[in-house]
Amino acid sequence: MTTPLTDLSHDDLSALHEQLSSEHAELVARGVRLDITRGKPSSAQLDLNADLLTMDVPAHAEDGQDIRNYGGKRGLPEIRRIFGELLGVDVDHIIAADNSSLSIMHDLAMYAVVHGIAGEKPWFGRNVKFIAPVPGYDRHFVICEHLGIEMIPVELGEHGPNVDEVARLAADPSVKGMWVVPMYANPNGVIYDEQTVRALMSMPAAPDFRIWWDNAYALHHLTDAEPAPLPVLQWAEEAGNPDRVFELASTSKITFAGDGVSFLASSKANLDWYFDHAGIRSIGPDKVNQMRHAKYLGDAEGVRKLMGAHRAILAPKFALVDDILTNRLGGRGVATWTHPSGGYFVTLDVMDGTAARVVSLAKEAGISLTPAGASHPLGHDPHDRTIRLAPSFPGMDELREAMEGVATCVLLAAADKLLTA
Repeated sequence: MTTPLTDLSHDDLSALHEQLSSEHAELVARGVRLDITRGKPSSAQLDLNADLLTMDVPAHAEDGQDIRNYGGKRGLPEIRRIFGELLGVDVDHIIAADNSSLSIMHDLAMYAVVHGIAGEKPWFGRNVKFIAPVPGYDRHFVICEHLGIEMIPVELGEHGPNVDEVARLAADPSVKGMWVVPMYANPNGVIYDEQTVRALMSMPAAPDFRIWWDNAYALHHLTDAEPAPLPVLQWAEEAGNPDRVFELASTSKITFAGDGVSFLASSKANLDWYFDHAGIRSIGPDKVNQMRHAKYLGDAEGVRKLMGAHRAILAPKFALVDDILTNRLGGRGVATWTHPSGGYFVTLDVMDGTAARVVSLAKEAGISLTPAGASHPLGHDPHDRTIRLAPSFPGMDELREAMEGVATCVLLAAADKLLTA
């Protein structure tokens, strides 16, 4: 049955509601425990890298440094060269750090709040604002919230946010930053195009305005189309704003999520500023782990081959999500969803005013979803419509059961709303 719920008579809608309520009660009685909250690699993906746990690691890097000792603030040249090539960044402009790019993002913001950037005053106590494309990544937003940085939501379109709106906001000197996930945006899979990115690089802004360019999913393709990361540092320099971008990436969803290598790429001035403060925080990164990764991955082509193995595991899960949503919700007029060509998420937009109810119904049925509103600053989705789905972690059978349950909850929440309107 594919009739839109809004076209049903009151009696037919009531009958459907009764049926859906019964289905939901059966889900609750089943007592399942299914989790599709976060974009975690599955055990099968982690097992791809089992050799990392047993391989031999040489004690000295190609530049002669003893990797077991202190120092080496820029990270090993071996691993920087691999990811410099993958990201299209000169090796002199990329550093390798410890396991989490999120840690670097937090530190960059904290250093700016406490010490200021580019000789400008510290941000502390100055009503600093960030531009936040929505839907977006909740962990980005929590950094701002934690540091008292106000966020200004801007709707994320097919090729990025509206650049005229972003430029209007950036003209305000109190706007100091912007979050960007340029390829396979979290959570809706958008890929920023060249026109949008060049506009972001060239628009007037405060001297200490920076874009946190989170390339977390740049290598995480789900199809044969594998667009290369955009040369954003080059375009920033060409636009006369060489210091505009902090580009970040990691191996978190390439090797081991909790034991990878993170990267920061930026201008010389930005990297020098970062080292001025990071050198107080740490005497140097985990170079043994960096060497382990460099020897294991080998080169850029080795990373691409590994990502092909990830794709073979992930793509069927995304196809399953799409099939179930199409079969259960297609033509019902209560939901739309994205069809990403990469990344880790599907964005499900349900009937306005029902996302929180869907998440609640799913919780009752033992299905854990990301909280409604997580895709927006401060957890406030003004339309109460967006839900982030993360298909990567569960097995296919668990994912199928979870998505069937989610579809039932979406329909039930919509029927609830229509019957009480």
